[in-house]
Amino acid sequence: MGSNGNREQVDEVGIFFEALWRDYVEMTPRVAKIRSLFSEDNPALTNDHVAFRTFDCEPIGLERLERHFLSMGYRRLAPYHFVEKKLDAWGYVPQDPEQPRVFLSALRVGELSAQARGIIERLCASIDPARIEDRSVFHAGVLWSMPSWEEYQLLQAESDYAAWLAAIGLRANHFTISVNSLRSPNTLEGVIERVEAAGFSMNSAGGKLRGSPLEGLEQASTLADRIRVRFGDGSEREIPSCYYEFARRHPGPDGELFSGFVAASADRIFESTHNPDDLTGKRT
Repeated sequence: MGSNGNREQVDEVGIFFEALWRDYVEMTPRVAKIRSLFSEDNPALTNDHVAFRTFDCEPIGLERLERHFLSMGYRRLAPYHFVEKKLDAWGYVPQDPEQPRVFLSALRVGELSAQARGIIERLCASIDPARIEDRSVFHAGVLWSMPSWEEYQLLQAESDYAAWLAAIGLRANHFTISVNSLRSPNTLEGVIERVEAAGFSMNSAGGKLRGSPLEGLEQASTLADRIRVRFGDGSEREIPSCYYEFARRHPGPDGELFSGFVAASADRIFESTHNPDDLTGKRT
């Protein structure tokens, strides 16, 4: 691909992430306020990565969705598996280091109860396969008829991940400020302190700061915003939506910054969308 082709692909990726950001801010209004906590004295904020959730059901399984990232020049990293949460995931790195990484996970629906599995399979069966062919599917939201409040609760009893996805849909569940790009504060501890001083709650499941320099990645995240949604039975309820993450990457023995993800840390980051009074880690 020539220089013009590379430039077109960079522009294409930029337009894609701008659309994701608009949808993300609409779902999570306070992220704009959190971002402003750092943009005032850090004019060049960098997005470390964006994460998405899906089911391992057709037509929205990992392999069907990842084609969009591969077509934008992304390279797949090693797989990640989360036994307790019943998830499989892949990380993706871009050709252009200025572009965000991507983390794409999927719930192993077959490991849920027959009742929960039936709800999810019904939702997925109603998806128009044509919607999956365009990368705008990543900010399409709910691709099916909304489940009832009773169905949401049934899913939540087994998997917060399943309930969140059924009600919030396919969209970025978080963006991530790269602490490496910050001039001040330039530590994750300093970031947490600034966010909390502004009145925002952090996800403390497993500790507010996860990972270590030795592992190559340190991470922290806010608790998800809460939004009011209308369920399929007509009832309106307030549920968790999306959250903001912060990541600091460290160099490995080769001097290069760690590019991947740490499964143990990601396992607890998922819990940013749990209900605040249910951050025990007992549910998936």
